[in-house]
Amino acid sequence: MRAYVLLFLKGVAMGAADVVPGVSGGTIAFISGIYEELLSSIRACTPLALVSLFRTGPKAFWQRINGTFLSVLFSGILLSIATLARLITYLLEHQSLLLWAFFFGLIVASVFFIWRQLLSKGFWEYLFLLLGLCAALASALAPQVQLEPTPLAVFGTGMLAICAMILPGISGSFILLLLGMYSIVLGAVSAANFPLLAIFALGCVTGLMLFSRLLSWLLSRFHGPTLSLLTGFLAGSLVMVWPWRESKSLVEQGSMSLHLLTPSQYVQMVADAQLPTVVALMLVGFMLVLLLEYIGGRQARL
Repeated sequence: MRAYVLLFLKGVAMGAADVVPGVSGGTIAFISGIYEELLSSIRACTPLALVSLFRTGPKAFWQRINGTFLSVLFSGILLSIATLARLITYLLEHQSLLLWAFFFGLIVASVFFIWRQLLSKGFWEYLFLLLGLCAALASALAPQVQLEPTPLAVFGTGMLAICAMILPGISGSFILLLLGMYSIVLGAVSAANFPLLAIFALGCVTGLMLFSRLLSWLLSRFHGPTLSLLTGFLAGSLVMVWPWRESKSLVEQGSMSLHLLTPSQYVQMVADAQLPTVVALMLVGFMLVLLLEYIGGRQARL
């Protein structure tokens, strides 16, 4: 029971991270030690698995798709998104400096944690680290477009967003911002617009089924370079969560400003930089990763 509660809380953390533009739920899955099990479990959800439901019975089907793991984790994710959407919106509007600080510290620690897991670091590892870094920076600096919320556009953005959400360092929420769909989807969650959410969810499921197989294959065949690429994604995403920025309302504008400032520039152009509090929250995020690593290590030894 304790393991299920911990898994549920990891799902809650993933859901909360996915709501924040610039942060990925895949990051939480990676640093909490469930990333590869998540990918393999999603990959097992195939039409053939559904056929086994009728041939071998519900118990065999449930074991084949690792149903307990998925149901507990996704229950935490969905509950978190449904309940924290308004809270995250409030924090982004009124306490964004402190929110970004916490996630900045979390991601800095994640970069060191994941990079340390590589047993060997050669030419290919450093090359893919650089490629991942450049890809994350390119997505952060990409110009925003504004899509009309047609069913096809909502479905397509669902596919893209879920792919980003399971990639450490690439934020699905940030992809929604770049496509001009963030405020639309978040508003649909808050207003319980089930038709739009159903189309978006269908796109997410489709993208998840396809992309999880690609990632699992890459991790099994090219583990070192793939892990390096993911680390580069994480390192590049630090640009998107830099606390001191000149920003506008995410909900009202449906966009994300990346006019990054130094603390002194922030004081002159925006408001109090809250330097001691920001640094303290960065350390809290950093220490949280160390705690998750410790818990994951203890579980692995049991």
